[in-house]
Amino acid sequence: MNPDTPQRLLVIDDHPLFRKAILQLVDMTGDFEVVGEASSGREGLDLAQTLQPDMILLDLNMKDMNGIEVLKVIKSWGMDSRVVMLTVSDAESDLVAALRAGADGYLLKEMEPEDLFAKLKEAAAGQVTLTQRLTRLLAHSLREDSKPKDPDQAGLTEQESRILDQIALGKSNKLIARELNISDGTVKVHVKHLLRKLNLRSRVEAAVWAVEKRR
Repeated sequence: MNPDTPQRLLVIDDHPLFRKAILQLVDMTGDFEVVGEASSGREGLDLAQTLQPDMILLDLNMKDMNGIEVLKVIKSWGMDSRVVMLTVSDAESDLVAALRAGADGYLLKEMEPEDLFAKLKEAAAGQVTLTQRLTRLLAHSLREDSKPKDPDQAGLTEQESRILDQIALGKSNKLIARELNISDGTVKVHVKHLLRKLNLRSRVEAAVWAVEKRR
């Protein structure tokens, strides 16, 4: 993220008062610029295609399409936009479903404005962002599942273990590729393989799993 260039933000939320609040908050910072707002999932998809924003703030519960459905469509397009779920739901099932669908973050509307924008800046910098409470919730969910006890048990190669370490630091594929001097495509292949070996479905789950195993 270029610190001198505001992140172009698209807000998809069916509550007009909340969209207005986000607009007002964004005006108070120099880090983001709202370039579009949508009151429904389908309208949001149209704007996402047209505007190609840097980041999309996406509500979970909307009348026409839920946020998970919208997220899956956006991710299927292969857009570079970071997608952060911003919702009232702290249900474990919603959190896991969003991360497995490819969300780049999951934040709650109850957050203080300064905390929210600090987390959005993390997402803009290529990190997957969760609040501490949601990270604990996800860790609990993973402990309840049957997963390998450690990377050796999972049969990870040395390169896969290195990439897992980078994922645990919250780094994106592009940042990992730069760090390890390999291509983005090679990173994607390794991530796919290590997720399968760990019986996980998202890189966020892998990050939390890795941090838990190192404690």
